[in-house]
Amino acid sequence: MSLPALLLAAGSSPSPTPSVSTTPAVPSLQDAQESATNAASWVEQNWSTWLAIGLRILLILVIAGVLRAVVQRAITKLIDRMTRTAEAVDGTSLGGLLVNNERRRQRSQAIGSVLRSVASFAILGTAGLMVLAAFQINLAPLLASAGVAGVAIGFGARNLVTDFLSGVFMILEDQYGVGDSIDAGVASGEVIEVGLRVTKLRGDNGEIWYVRNGEVKRIGNLSQGWATAGVDVTVKANEDLDRVKATLDEVAEKMSAEEPWNELLWSPIEVLGLDSVLLDSMVVRVSAKTMPGKSLTVERELRWRIKRAFDAADIRIVGGATAPADEEPVDPTASVAAPSVLSNPDSPQAAAASPIAQQRPAAK
Repeated sequence: MSLPALLLAAGSSPSPTPSVSTTPAVPSLQDAQESATNAASWVEQNWSTWLAIGLRILLILVIAGVLRAVVQRAITKLIDRMTRTAEAVDGTSLGGLLVNNERRRQRSQAIGSVLRSVASFAILGTAGLMVLAAFQINLAPLLASAGVAGVAIGFGARNLVTDFLSGVFMILEDQYGVGDSIDAGVASGEVIEVGLRVTKLRGDNGEIWYVRNGEVKRIGNLSQGWATAGVDVTVKANEDLDRVKATLDEVAEKMSAEEPWNELLWSPIEVLGLDSVLLDSMVVRVSAKTMPGKSLTVERELRWRIKRAFDAADIRIVGGATAPADEEPVDPTASVAAPSVLSNPDSPQAAAASPIAQQRPAAK
């Protein structure tokens, strides 16, 4: 085949498809300049908005911090003033019994802690919401979610919330404090620690009771005001009442003049009179006002002195169904009737009625 024919055949055949290049296109200087111009224009358009938002957030945080510091300082001064007022009350006879250093310190710390926590939560929470609002964030869904979460937590931890709320009101109302002897229903004893959730008591036998504040339905404070010492003296019904009263008055006068009973007694020991009159006895009531928590001590000493005075005055104290000592014992066989002469001495009835069983000779 000639050369022209080969060239003609090659020209009529399809040409191969050129391969596509995968190399990324390099941006030109003009593209970079255009992007920088767009960014600069966007920043120029929005910088005032950013600056306003930043200044607003900074102002909110500064105001919140200053307000929180001022409120906490005011709370601290209020607590210090309450403490100084309680110290001024210590000069009175009753004030020294109602308050003490440990009680004032714990009560002040608890009240101050609660007030500071509430103030910080309110101020910082409000500041946080204002910051979110500055970013133009819709707070409605957030507040709704927080409300639902709060309700769920409230139902789940209702006992804990009840304990805290009860503890706050107990402390604010000063229902009891450290050193008081109280009867909380579920337990009784001396208060050794007062908390927002739990009150710690020391029992009479030395045990420690942890009482949840939410479980306390009623409280009897035995350490506020004054206590009453009452002694019931039971004597025979034939005793001379004038002599009994004179003996009791002598005991009361002597005890009131001696130390330390003259400080524990806040009123004269009074003979109130007959509390009850029975067939073979009568009860005389003796009472006095004492320092809180010292009524049992005064009652024990008063019983001791009354017993010794009655023994010296030959006045007998009786009580209950105890038989009088001056009566002779009764012969149990005295009320048994003698058997009749016509009765059969060998009958079981005669043997049971006989005071002493007779020995019958054996039959031969």
